[in-house]
Amino acid sequence: MSNMYFTEEHEAFRESFRDFLQKEVVPHIDKWEETGIIERFIWDKFGEMGYFGISYPEEYGGLDLDIFYMVIFLEELQKINSGGFAAAMWAHAYLAMTHINKEGDERIKQEYLTPSISGEKIGCLCITEPFGGSDVAGMRTTAIKEGDHYIINGSKTFITNGVYSDYLVVAAKTDPDSKHAGMSIFVIDRDTPGISSTKLDKLGWRASDTGEIAFDNVKIPAENLMGEEGKGFPYIMQHFALERLVMGINAHARAEYAVDYAIQYMTERQAFGKTLDKFQALRHKVAEMASQVEMCKEFNYSIAKRLNDGGYVVKEASMSKLLSTKMADEVIYEALQLLGGYGYMEEYPMARLLRDSRLGPIGGGTSEILKEIIAKIVIDKKEYKPAT
Repeated sequence: MSNMYFTEEHEAFRESFRDFLQKEVVPHIDKWEETGIIERFIWDKFGEMGYFGISYPEEYGGLDLDIFYMVIFLEELQKINSGGFAAAMWAHAYLAMTHINKEGDERIKQEYLTPSISGEKIGCLCITEPFGGSDVAGMRTTAIKEGDHYIINGSKTFITNGVYSDYLVVAAKTDPDSKHAGMSIFVIDRDTPGISSTKLDKLGWRASDTGEIAFDNVKIPAENLMGEEGKGFPYIMQHFALERLVMGINAHARAEYAVDYAIQYMTERQAFGKTLDKFQALRHKVAEMASQVEMCKEFNYSIAKRLNDGGYVVKEASMSKLLSTKMADEVIYEALQLLGGYGYMEEYPMARLLRDSRLGPIGGGTSEILKEIIAKIVIDKKEYKPAT
């Protein structure tokens, strides 16, 4: 572990969180993967232990710790081999809650951030739409102001925690005729009349309740607007950097888990009178895999440090997600191959890991979109700036 980034306190937290996951989460993972429902008690336990409050202010029950505690939180979640469970946790803590913390006023923080930190309330972030995908500016969901209320109509899809969450952070067009400048952000209670959701059947992330959500004349108070009207797009873009770094960190962590598992398997499995870790072709393959993981990991740590220091890392976070998720898919594919037929069996971790990893280059902005964003920065010299 790099001492450039992690202190003894960080490592003590890692050990504590790892023990917590093994004791409280791992025994239930297979059931949650099968049912697609993460039981509510674990959210309460995460809240009791302070894990949802790692990055949030103390006045709302958080711990206000540096970003490398978040890095550890993400890495260890990837190493219990349930991308769906991990996604449910980090989508709550670093997608929905980020907007509540950054754009919510004091009332909203008291009503949503505090219980989110305690695990009492679960949030989801609703941006992607059935006809929009990565085209955020082209969204069709509208929020039309009528007196002291907004009326929400439209739909969202591929929403993590989209079925069982208690509240929704929703992006909608307050000016349907405008693109970027016409978007705003709202917080909406799940039980508001007119909201319906459908669970989606996915290749991986089976434990996660990914949903499609419909809004049919949903009436919400005007005070549920977060931040300024019309500033939704820059808010979203600003937080995309964190989301993409989160997904980059997730990718290097699950790839590292795959390499470690493959090495352990190779030390135990024998062929032609010796263990697999003695065959040069396989040893060199592992050397390549480990090198790829280490390169992405160090890059991601350096981005995290810059973000922690207040840097605006849109370019670097986009590069992180692009390269780290591609690397993870390739490394996990090779790790499965190293297990031979056992890699293809559900009782071993690689089959699930391979399925779960494949979402990496898709969610949070596809690799194709990220390449264009990076191209605009490095070729066209476009500058992305924080929301003011």
